[in-house]
Amino acid sequence: MLKIKLFALLTLISSLAFGQADIEKKIQTQMIMAKDGSTIDITEGSFSITKSLSIEGKKNITIRGKGMDKTILSFKNQVAGAEGIRVTDCENITIEDMTVQDSKGDLIKTLHVKGITFRRVKAEWTGTPKKTNGAYALYPVQCENVLIEGCTARGASDAGIYVGQSKQIVVKNCLATENVAGIEIENSLHAEVFDNVAQGNVGGILVFDLPDLVLKRGGYVKVYRNKIIENNLSNFAPKGNIVAKVPKGTGVLILATNNVEVFDNQIINNRSCGMGIISYYMTENPIKDKDYYPYPTAIYVHDNTFERRHERATGEGRFGQIFRFKLRFGKNVPHILYDGIVDPKTKDASGKIKPESRVCIKNNKNQTVANMDAKNDFKNISKDPSVFDCELK
Repeated sequence: MLKIKLFALLTLISSLAFGQADIEKKIQTQMIMAKDGSTIDITEGSFSITKSLSIEGKKNITIRGKGMDKTILSFKNQVAGAEGIRVTDCENITIEDMTVQDSKGDLIKTLHVKGITFRRVKAEWTGTPKKTNGAYALYPVQCENVLIEGCTARGASDAGIYVGQSKQIVVKNCLATENVAGIEIENSLHAEVFDNVAQGNVGGILVFDLPDLVLKRGGYVKVYRNKIIENNLSNFAPKGNIVAKVPKGTGVLILATNNVEVFDNQIINNRSCGMGIISYYMTENPIKDKDYYPYPTAIYVHDNTFERRHERATGEGRFGQIFRFKLRFGKNVPHILYDGIVDPKTKDASGKIKPESRVCIKNNKNQTVANMDAKNDFKNISKDPSVFDCELK
């Protein structure tokens, strides 16, 4: 009798393993053989995938599960490839209604895709956030016409929802939690980020321009109607990553980019700063890219709601040292911090910044702002809001 039960158990395990291998082979075969305009349907269930799934050179393809948390592709036992799913050199690709988990590297990466949609996709590393997690959960790079809607990203050691070196971008109705950066727009043009929740990350929403990339200068980004709440997680990015410098407790961080409008957001209980507006010089990294522009210009922050608890900013990391030994705000940290480092070329003959290059801050609820005078080692910190009382069209 015992032998019969043992045989039955081994048979069940064998059939389950076969089924897992069979579904993995089926999905990859469909991706390879898919004709333009077709749909790849993935059945309901939780499936262990051992190799990266990839699709290349296709047009008008939909990859569809049966629903977030109903179709689950787990790469926890991945033995080959870095990404979970990789899409390259395609047009009009939609990935929707599924969960992708625990890949060795990025969960879903799309490269050189014209028209990429992520809809109702959960991309996550399960368990406690840690530096050995992959860098990016949803990761379109060098793409055009990017739509990310109704998605969830969790556990990324760089950015949960990251759009880099891309054009024409919409990120809406998403949840980013327990990432280093919740949502990041980097070296990208014409992006709208709205109606999202960024909560429980190290930093909520980041808009960056960085050196040494193909698309040199991004901008024209709107960030609005988001809930950016309690992003107070300790930074777990691997040492050397630029986001490893983001201080715990950052709501919104704008770094060295231009034409950014931030409005109608709820920026609540982010310990270190509700919003930072800084040049690349604040990273203290050398600039070797001669075509890189390191200053933030034409930044307009208005009609947001700021709140924070009466507590000190983080003491962790390099920025923690600056808060403690240079800024010395104690528990009265201004909601908006500007490093005050200005491109001399943006000044007119009288020494004033030209209107089209200004940082404008107005009509925010509970507005407090500080020019940190970082260029002069924080010696002349100013909290005068009138300097920023302007509008950008």
